[in-house]
Amino acid sequence: MRKNLIFTALSCAILAACNKTGEGLSLAPVEEKDTVAVVNGIPISRLALDYVKQEITRGNPEAKIDIPEDKLVEELVNRELLKQEAVNKQLPRQPDIAERVRYTQRAVLSQAEVEDYLKAHPIGEEQIKAEYDRLVGAMNQNEYKARHILVKTKEEAENIIKELDAGKDFIAMAKKYSTGPSADSGGDLGWFVPQRMVQPFADAVIALEKGQYTKQPVETQFGWHVILLEDTRQKAPPPFDQVKPQIEMMLKRKLIQEHIQELKQKAKIQLLTAQATPSPAPEPNKQTEDKPSPQ
Repeated sequence: MRKNLIFTALSCAILAACNKTGEGLSLAPVEEKDTVAVVNGIPISRLALDYVKQEITRGNPEAKIDIPEDKLVEELVNRELLKQEAVNKQLPRQPDIAERVRYTQRAVLSQAEVEDYLKAHPIGEEQIKAEYDRLVGAMNQNEYKARHILVKTKEEAENIIKELDAGKDFIAMAKKYSTGPSADSGGDLGWFVPQRMVQPFADAVIALEKGQYTKQPVETQFGWHVILLEDTRQKAPPPFDQVKPQIEMMLKRKLIQEHIQELKQKAKIQLLTAQATPSPAPEPNKQTEDKPSPQ
């Protein structure tokens, strides 16, 4: 683990010497009261102890790892010695090393800007609640409870509808004729929202009145359906406190995306790769929802 830690964090240690790479980065000095070691005149801050300990526990943050402070300081001294030797050898002048330093600098400082911007533009409780109300209002809050009979041909479905018109029991017909996995339960599909079903099936369910079945067979990629709507109800939205963290994170991402767009508008950007084209940041939470089969 020790070898891996040194290798992983070496570029982070070199960050302190980024001004030697031509980036013009000026770092705040380490105050004497916050110094845990000095290596060839270069101070090491106590804050670095927290960072190296976070590396050791990364991937298992709940682990109770008690690392003596002198061991952490020793690790940082070793890294500082290696960093200084790398700078003395002018390794940052090598293109691949220089790019690793720039990449680390870019990652650290971009994250710092995100944190600083969010601190200056906090997301308040009222904003989160307003977004919650908007999302709830946009929901299709109707849930449907239905049964269906799935057969292979339109003719079979039409014959089943004729038998239902003659007074046959839907559940018994489903158990007898349906080819779907819900046949044993009389075609019972339970409660669902229309968005979770394939389009023709969902449209047919929405058009039905409670207690009605489809008078025409409904075709989907799974076959031909005869559908009975048993009940409807209002779908209760998730409690505000339950989804508050997700909504807050979504609003923060949106805020940072808007900030990036503002920076892009003021920046001069040249894209030199063959396929590169300017594009806005992706929309938050844009997901493709699977459509289960009504079987």
